[in-house]
Amino acid sequence: MKRAIKAGITVVALSTATVGALAAHAAKPQENDALVTSHATVSLVQAVQAAQQRLHGQAVRAELESSRKGWVYDVEVVANGTTYDVAVDAAKGKVLAFSIDKADRDDGNDRED
Repeated sequence: MKRAIKAGITVVALSTATVGALAAHAAKPQENDALVTSHATVSLVQAVQAAQQRLHGQAVRAELESSRKGWVYDVEVVANGTTYDVAVDAAKGKVLAFSIDKADRDDGNDRED
């Protein structure tokens, strides 16, 4: 009997926590993609040009993302047969970092960036 009561309390507690988390997520305002560009003083074209010049390659994809470093353009550049992820500061247009591209974990449309 005590096990059944403990199991029931556990189920109620987990259900309450799940509903609370879902409600908090639903209450969070979703930002319109068109409004995201207001966070950048550098244009997408300028960010792509900076990434291409740095790696002497061709950009194949780019997007504006919020990161720990602030707003950053994530530009994918192919150079010498290798694909790179390039982070470009959306406020200054400077290349912050680049690395050899690996498969995305956050984008269901990409098998490999």
